[in-house]
Amino acid sequence: MRKLRTICRLATICLLTCLSGCLAPERIPYHASIASTASIEGFENIRMDADSRGTPSQVRSWLPVSRHKEVNYLVLSGGGAGGAFSVGALKAWSEKGQRPQFDIVSGVSTGALIAPYAFLGPAYDETLVDLYTSGVAEKLVDMDFLPLGLLGAGLLKQEPLRTMIERYLTRDIVAKIAAEHRKGRRLLVLTSNLDSQKAVIWNMGAIANSDRPDAVRLFRDIITASASIPGLYPAVLIKAKSGLQHFEEMHSDGGSASQILTIPEGWMADAENANWPRAANFNMYILVNNALMPEFATTTNNTFIVAARASSSLVKSQTRSALLATYAYSKKMGIRFHMASIDEEIPYDMTNPFSTTYMRAVYEIGYRKMIGNSLWKDRPYFTDAGSTADEHSARRGLTIKQ
Repeated sequence: MRKLRTICRLATICLLTCLSGCLAPERIPYHASIASTASIEGFENIRMDADSRGTPSQVRSWLPVSRHKEVNYLVLSGGGAGGAFSVGALKAWSEKGQRPQFDIVSGVSTGALIAPYAFLGPAYDETLVDLYTSGVAEKLVDMDFLPLGLLGAGLLKQEPLRTMIERYLTRDIVAKIAAEHRKGRRLLVLTSNLDSQKAVIWNMGAIANSDRPDAVRLFRDIITASASIPGLYPAVLIKAKSGLQHFEEMHSDGGSASQILTIPEGWMADAENANWPRAANFNMYILVNNALMPEFATTTNNTFIVAARASSSLVKSQTRSALLATYAYSKKMGIRFHMASIDEEIPYDMTNPFSTTYMRAVYEIGYRKMIGNSLWKDRPYFTDAGSTADEHSARRGLTIKQ
């Protein structure tokens, strides 16, 4: 009887998966030639492809206008619930009185949710702490919707995520970001254009600073798109045009393209003609909301578990490669490189992706390491889980038997 029920469940899932392709909503068709010249109606110079080198005037308008000898760049990675790690680090940094006002802040996925408040400064730390440790994030998961999600655009409803973003990113917050943009500071967010398979960088301050009545809506749409994990949350359709043709681009999690937004690919490839301010002391602080070290676990031979395990390995590999490329570029350009990641193993349940327990645990790691002056590494650092255990045991006065 149990075997029969299992077979029925599997058959139902297969049927729903097949039907989901038939029930997908229709879209306005357009072609690659149209996509290459697409723009957002009414907005100018608010985005660029990450692999674009851009014209000198475009590049200059995207760089910060620093009034000091230092330029400070905060990079917030993807990582879902792991975003609490960055929140803990930022909170402790503020409490120590050493946190700079960042000239540039970039965010990807969960980092895109944190970035606007990190950009506005320590006055908004408590808002981030509430968002990532109070338990409000667990409301983003509607387990009852999962079976129906197989028939739609995502396994989870988008409404809870969008409602949360609307609650936290008010018109007043967007107006304050616009004011900082006018001072020469820059807030950047990464999305993945699923139609063109390109990473797109959005100048959020420029959007906020526009006079258009739909600026706040576009601002929220981009944050929602960047934070929408593919398959889990529906992608976001953003209205675009090329010539007289109007259509919708499909944007999703920026982490599909890159877990971190540091230096655009096109700029890295054209380092000899880079426009970064060479005379300034340029500090780059990268907060990786994920574990980069290998984490051993005997993997159950189950379709979803194997897929999740492989995805985790891909994210780690992708992030390491991006960090190594950024480090090499930084050495060449004289940028001071600082990075931090979750380097302790914390139990994580894939069926509860926004667990308050997990988020509070990684928040505590970020906070404790920043307070203890042990957060930052000056080169790519991928701690091995075994050596981490040795170090922790040594601090406790224990010995690990080989």
